[in-house]
Amino acid sequence: MHARESDLYARDLTQASWVKSTACPYGYRPHCVEVADIGDGAVAIRDSAHRELPPLRFSAEEWAAFRDGVREGEFG
Repeated sequence: MHARESDLYARDLTQASWVKSTACPYGYRPHCVEVADIGDGAVAIRDSAHRELPPLRFSAEEWAAFRDGVREGEFG
């Protein structure tokens, strides 16, 4: 099932568990991307250096397409 954008942005993130990428170099860890599972395979993404900005949110399908593209070298 494809989550609608309005449904994703209606989800409460106050209790979200944010995780930094393990690929983020230690010296740059304050300035990395953080990801949180927001249910049903959807994720929220934020810039750890600018947590005051609203996180972007992606459905499970969108996140899988992005992840697969990274693995296949589409963005390099």
